[in-house]
Amino acid sequence: MENKRPFGLRDKLGYLFGDFGNDFSFIFASSYLMVFYTKVLGLSGFAVGLLFLAARVVDAFTDVTMGRIVDTMEPAKDGRFRPWIRRMCVPVAVASTIMYVYVVRDWPYGAKMTYVVITYLLWSSFCYTAINIPYGSMASVISADAGERASLSTCRSLGASLASLVIGVLVPLFIYETDDAGNQIVIPVRFTLTAVVFGVLSVICYVLCYMLCRERVTFAKKKEEKKEGIGALLKSLAKNRPLLAVVCSALILLLATLLAQTMNNYLFLDYFKNARAVSVLNLVSIGGMLLLAPFISKITTNYGKKEAGAFGMLLAGIVYLLIFFLRIRSIPVFTLLVFFGMLGTGLFNMITWAFITDIIDYQEVATGKREDGTVYAVYSFARKLGQALAGGVGGFALTAIGYVSEAPAQTAEVSDRIYSVATLIPGICYLLIFLIMQFWYPLGKKEVEENAAALREKRNRESL
Repeated sequence: MENKRPFGLRDKLGYLFGDFGNDFSFIFASSYLMVFYTKVLGLSGFAVGLLFLAARVVDAFTDVTMGRIVDTMEPAKDGRFRPWIRRMCVPVAVASTIMYVYVVRDWPYGAKMTYVVITYLLWSSFCYTAINIPYGSMASVISADAGERASLSTCRSLGASLASLVIGVLVPLFIYETDDAGNQIVIPVRFTLTAVVFGVLSVICYVLCYMLCRERVTFAKKKEEKKEGIGALLKSLAKNRPLLAVVCSALILLLATLLAQTMNNYLFLDYFKNARAVSVLNLVSIGGMLLLAPFISKITTNYGKKEAGAFGMLLAGIVYLLIFFLRIRSIPVFTLLVFFGMLGTGLFNMITWAFITDIIDYQEVATGKREDGTVYAVYSFARKLGQALAGGVGGFALTAIGYVSEAPAQTAEVSDRIYSVATLIPGICYLLIFLIMQFWYPLGKKEVEENAAALREKRNRESL
């Protein structure tokens, strides 16, 4: 077995790099895959939205299956979860890259759709699942301390923020140009080049995650637990109130946030008539999250994760509804208000992964069984379903409001409708998450501390 050095900065940096690597494919796809499919390949928004939703049916099986695999397989010498990062870092990077091959635009429509379906499912339902679920589950075994786990959640969110910064700021500057008529256009070959670079960077980040993190928490697997069927396990998880609350929150959060990110590309293309200005919006939005990062540990220690997360969602919901009703035409004013909204979503996102480690502990206290991978798989499926809904709703909305993919510019009426979709839906969703966390999610500061104490006592008994 590997040397189990004490938890420290290396683990935090390693976990940060893990989500940095994840989001070179996840955030890139969430923000720009719809643009690539519609603007470069010429597919309809409805067809793309249908693909995103249909893929989640596949995920319903692959995510939970992957969770069971990592829970039931015998650990390797480098741990239960870390080996999957080593095994899957290159396949997930390759699968992500081949989704953006621009020469596919010259193929017949049926061939294009076949290629898109195969490559998207390969990345999202198989390769990404096989690395993301072990990576996310690993937080619960890097440390048993609630404060250290909260710091891992913050570091993971920082990794995602850094990826968002790179993708949100640099990509629009690289892939968009202005034609002779003043219209904003996409340069197809630059999409492919960007995907290749991000694929290489993701592998580097995954390798750093593998090298810097260590698994420390071990737990005994009883033979009878291995025989438990998937149906019985899911039935048990269905009674897990905090898991259900966070699953619903994650689904809605991803729907709102990724829909806003996707629609912002169209918003700045067709409403503000300045596609490159979305880089400034992304820089300011992510800057808000980075400003919060140093204070997250103190906030959660003093007030609790549930309490802080609920407040963040309330703030974000109010700000986005304000933006909707004001019908802003000024890019600086729009950007300033989004900054305050992103402070709210950033506060929630910085601690969202700590919710899952708390829920894993809750499940063990309630049932006596440790199911890190399966609990995380259910949560991961909810997040990917939210991603799909964002893409699906975005694609369906574009079709419903009369968006024409081939047109160099949209009508003023269509542009106004894009504004409504990009602001009203997120505002409503964020307020709904506030209600869920405030009144449904039961693990406040006191309950989390009680569960942690109960598990420490259990570990001490098992070590005797």
